[in-house]
Amino acid sequence: MQSTTSAECGMPATIGRAVTNAAARLGERLEAELLLAHALERDRAWLYAHAGDPIEAERWRACLELVRQRQCGRPVAYLLGQREFYGREFEVGDGVLIPRPETELLIDIALQLPLPEQARVVDVGTGSGCIALTLALERPGWQVMATDISAEALAIAHRNRKWLGADAVELLRGNLLEPLVNIHPDLVISNPPYVAEGDPHLARGDVRFEPQTALVAGSDGLDVIRELVQQSARALAAGGCLLIEHGHDQAGEVRHLLQAADFHAIASHRDLAGIERVTLGRRT
Repeated sequence: MQSTTSAECGMPATIGRAVTNAAARLGERLEAELLLAHALERDRAWLYAHAGDPIEAERWRACLELVRQRQCGRPVAYLLGQREFYGREFEVGDGVLIPRPETELLIDIALQLPLPEQARVVDVGTGSGCIALTLALERPGWQVMATDISAEALAIAHRNRKWLGADAVELLRGNLLEPLVNIHPDLVISNPPYVAEGDPHLARGDVRFEPQTALVAGSDGLDVIRELVQQSARALAAGGCLLIEHGHDQAGEVRHLLQAADFHAIASHRDLAGIERVTLGRRT
């Protein structure tokens, strides 16, 4: 990669002008502020307080490289290396999905369930660990485990566990519930892959850069959910719950899968956009 000269950079004189320059390139001021703040190793509030300060050429070149990658579509979360979820910052990278606001509905519902004070909870396909670690921090009495088939994802989850001080969370490598031995959870919770192969959304936005194995699940997007329902029916403790995030048009099929596996008290929950995003079933 060729280095960028000051002339090519259109070197701005001040931090304020640097924000304006980056925003013009991106067509988005918030993203420009986030990327410049990251390049300067500061926060956005600092940018406003120091708008008249000169900017170092090296820092501006670092910002321009981030801007260039963003112009190519790379997600802001990957460029920054982090994303907020349920009020906490989580490390993210190429090996994990980017946590999204709609997934916080899983947390809200789980925290409202009438589970034992020392409930055994398993987060399936944990990725960055955002679900498992959040539940462990919100309910310190719960015994939380998390599984993922990806070693790269688990490495990121390990770092997030250390960063957030949630050392009691057990991270296990393997497919779905297979790593569990003689454990019967009170709650299985998951944001599994649920996008159908060939879905046009896979060629748009951030998902172009996210791991396909964490997104795609067969011709109808339900292959992983089917297997998770069957494994959960065998593994859950009596009265235990399965809580799954799914696609915007999959709620009816997920309810059918739960009914066929002898779950009861089945209900789908809507997100803030009014979409049936999460479905719950209780094991008899």
